[in-house]
Amino acid sequence: MKISGLEGRSLALIIRTSELLYTPAMIDHDRLFKELLSTFFIEFLELFIPEIASTIAPNSLRFLQQEYFADLVEGEEKVIDLLVEVKQAGRNATFLVHVEAQASSQAHFNRRMFHYFARLHQRHLKDIYPIVVFSFDEPYREEVNRYTVEFPNRKVLEFSFEAIQLNRLNWRDYLHQHNPVAAALMSKMQIAPGDRPKVKAECLRLLATLRLDPARTRLISGFVDTYLRLNSQEEQAFQEEVGKLEVNEREGIMQIVTSWAEQARQETQVEIARRMLAEKLPIETIARITGLSVEQIEQLQKIDPQPPQA
Repeated sequence: MKISGLEGRSLALIIRTSELLYTPAMIDHDRLFKELLSTFFIEFLELFIPEIASTIAPNSLRFLQQEYFADLVEGEEKVIDLLVEVKQAGRNATFLVHVEAQASSQAHFNRRMFHYFARLHQRHLKDIYPIVVFSFDEPYREEVNRYTVEFPNRKVLEFSFEAIQLNRLNWRDYLHQHNPVAAALMSKMQIAPGDRPKVKAECLRLLATLRLDPARTRLISGFVDTYLRLNSQEEQAFQEEVGKLEVNEREGIMQIVTSWAEQARQETQVEIARRMLAEKLPIETIARITGLSVEQIEQLQKIDPQPPQA
């Protein structure tokens, strides 16, 4: 079944407008993953570590302030991605869940995780459950999730962490998980090049069935669009995949992408206005070209008094 011309134009608008705003080098991986995992923290645990999720009292979550550590080996400051204090259901005891989102493969990362663990344990004196989400595309080899210190007669230390390596997970295994984190992270799993349009359609189909509030829907749909950017040929295949879905599923996706396209359009207007401000064009001219109001442009000028040059 083919989707209508209006639907097709709406879907195409997403691709065109988003390409104006982002390139792979500009993607803020840390921010995207922190927003996703902090917004859907329990759902993240339920998807990947249900044994731990089942022990947590959902209303007990307390997100702790970012922790900064000086890395003496690499000579730079490191920031803990996510540290959450949780309470075990039925008990007064609390423990910490430490999550790192790792967008590149790095030598001795297992050692760094141990250093984080040791410093956090020293500072908080609580049990800590460490988790790493490896989100890079390559390499495909299994990442080391242990750090040991041992001698012929004694094992002094054996530290391990939960490793979730997305490029070793098959997206098809998560198709029927009624979970918003699955809808987002399928876009970063093991995907054959020819399956990219289908995976994007499936991510949005799953998202539509969850019926989240607009803000959370935009968070996930934006995440998917960032990591599954389609070329014109893939875009056509994506529209065909959407056309195969049931009517209610297709309508749900169109509600998402209509909001998505509007957000992308507004972001494009703002970016164009910033560039025009950098060129010292009159505010009235910028308003006429971009469709933004004079008040919006004046506010943008206050927030960004020295916009980047084009």
